[in-house]
Amino acid sequence: MLGTGTSQGVPVIACDCKVCSSMDTKDNRLRCSVLVSIGEENYCIDSGPDFRQQMLREEVKTLSGIIFTHEHKDHVAGLDDVRAFNYREKKDMNVYCAPPVEEALRREFHYAFAEDKYPGVPSLKIVPITTNPFELSNGTEIIPIQVMHYKMPVLGFRIGGFTYITDAKTISEEEKAKIRGTEILVVNALRLEEHISHFNLEEALAFIEEMSPKKAYLTHISHLFGTHEDISAMLPPNVYAAYDGLTFELNSAS
Repeated sequence: MLGTGTSQGVPVIACDCKVCSSMDTKDNRLRCSVLVSIGEENYCIDSGPDFRQQMLREEVKTLSGIIFTHEHKDHVAGLDDVRAFNYREKKDMNVYCAPPVEEALRREFHYAFAEDKYPGVPSLKIVPITTNPFELSNGTEIIPIQVMHYKMPVLGFRIGGFTYITDAKTISEEEKAKIRGTEILVVNALRLEEHISHFNLEEALAFIEEMSPKKAYLTHISHLFGTHEDISAMLPPNVYAAYDGLTFELNSAS
């Protein structure tokens, strides 16, 4: 788990609340992202504003691609820093994204798509995806799961027994069917109070109970939710508050 915080991160700039002033390192939350290692290859789901810091912290030396959930800045803003991997690995970065995300990337990082590129800009290879399953460069199947972030379609992803969902408020029955049988489920839970575009704790726990994974982790956590310790005390036995740097493994049969 590269980052488990909401769009502002935790601590929030200029805030001195209990959470933002906490000395517990688990209350320091960068913007949402996860690193998936499959064999010798690494893939990121999203590259937010903290992408560079996350790659340095986890000492990531190789990256085969970035898979985008949606086009909001807290999920795409760090894409420029793939330049380091371009230079080290001498190849384009595979960017797996739906059409609205591609449109946003071409707008926000226009210089990377110019016909006459300035030396040193990111070298990107767009790999279009939809809600249909697709394969990574190593042949691993990814199952997209469309959720609604208020009125915006956002993609979650299932990789074997692992499902990652962020920025969800509602999920159709058809998409829920793709999730059933998941061993580890990561899902957003912004805070205790209801929110227009994110699950709150009550909604996230109801969803987890319905999907019935072996383990579930909450992510995209706001400073309004509480400290890691406070949140953990509210959760049932198989549900945990994720934190930056958390790792877990799935066997190849999952």
